[in-house]
Amino acid sequence: MYLARRCSQKKQSQKLLKLCLSHCSSSKNLIYASSSKLAEVHLQQGFDLTTDFITEKEEETILHEINHKLMRRKYNAGHWDGAIVSYREMEKMDWNPANSAIMKRFEKHVFKSEEECLSATHVLDLHEDGYIKPHIDSIKFCGATVSGLSILSDAVMRFKLDENNYSDVLIPRFSVYTMSNDIRYKYTHEILPNIASISGRDVKRTRRITVMKRSNESCHNPIYSE
Repeated sequence: MYLARRCSQKKQSQKLLKLCLSHCSSSKNLIYASSSKLAEVHLQQGFDLTTDFITEKEEETILHEINHKLMRRKYNAGHWDGAIVSYREMEKMDWNPANSAIMKRFEKHVFKSEEECLSATHVLDLHEDGYIKPHIDSIKFCGATVSGLSILSDAVMRFKLDENNYSDVLIPRFSVYTMSNDIRYKYTHEILPNIASISGRDVKRTRRITVMKRSNESCHNPIYSE
């Protein structure tokens, strides 16, 4: 079953590459491949990536604080909403002084004000063999902006409107990504299973931790509020 999924995913990636060579780019620090011009436009309007947002030393500092709690927990086979396979997670309100400074920098980078950001930080630990299925974050629990700081590993994320309009994006270790507009509200997003391919390049993901910041549920883009 796993082999079949990998083969299917690889065929889809190869199809994507053939469909969209004219839409492949590394502008805005993005390495991506889009199946259509529409998907590319939506990606450019609703997705932002900042590479090397933290250093390896800062990564070690964050990992040191969260790892002792995460390591006491077993990886869950599935999520309550069926969206994640082989993961563990935690909510974190307080950080040590060094990491608090990093989190403040993260928030200022993404949000216009402190009030916009949810106070709790969501930490998601994805096993090397795990993956995240296509989903849209519920508007009941967070607002117009979803952002993640990537720790330990690169990954490939797919944004999909329908069978004809989708984009694959390389999410590098140490980077911060931000989703908004159509990418946040209309496109599903997923982390592809190992081994993912993008622009002819294989990406072998190891254990990956995402430190996530979201705007609160009252901060929705009015265009998408209905």
